[in-house]
Amino acid sequence: MSQTLLTAVSRPTATKGQTRRLRAEGKLPAVIYNRHGQSRPILLDGTEFAKAVAGVSESTILKLSIDGKTTEAFIKDRQVNWLRGTLLHVDFFEVEQDQAIRAHVSVHLTGTPIGVREGGVLETPVHEVEVECLPKDLPGKIELDVSDLGANHSIHVRDIKLPNVRILNSGDQVVALVKFAKAEAAPVVEEAAAATDAAAAPAAGAAPGAAPAPEKKE
Repeated sequence: MSQTLLTAVSRPTATKGQTRRLRAEGKLPAVIYNRHGQSRPILLDGTEFAKAVAGVSESTILKLSIDGKTTEAFIKDRQVNWLRGTLLHVDFFEVEQDQAIRAHVSVHLTGTPIGVREGGVLETPVHEVEVECLPKDLPGKIELDVSDLGANHSIHVRDIKLPNVRILNSGDQVVALVKFAKAEAAPVVEEAAAATDAAAAPAAGAAPGAAPAPEKKE
């Protein structure tokens, strides 16, 4: 699969007012970092960026052309104005092919578990895991087939096997499990109370329907 290419230019450090004007012109301020802690401010076209990275996750490595020089990077963070739904700033992390990187990779489940077909409920506590590997080994996503997952069975992080990739999450974390919903408890208390009332009714007086005793004459 071909990599997404983004075009950027270097930008000088700007004041807040200058940055607002750049955004008003459709530009997107950004910064690219490297593993040495060095940073470089850059500027992208906001519309081009939004179209190019729709659906792109942190684990997707992009090609970034800055002033005509191409490098590889992935998106580390995005700052969004949630009230307006607009993107304010993007942080990139530069990738070196011979250096291991850490990234979060999403987990996608496929198939319908046997336990679900038998009436159970599928729960998915973990939706992504953190991994460490060389850039060439970084998966875009992790797919797990849960078709054989029975009732009261689960898949843990330790069950995920990826070549040349180390998963940093605890191996005991549950990724998927099938549970049966608990049946509602029978209303034992109400039934016991009703039985008690029924047993006590005849003792309170004459039996229902009994004729009154005849009056004794002197």
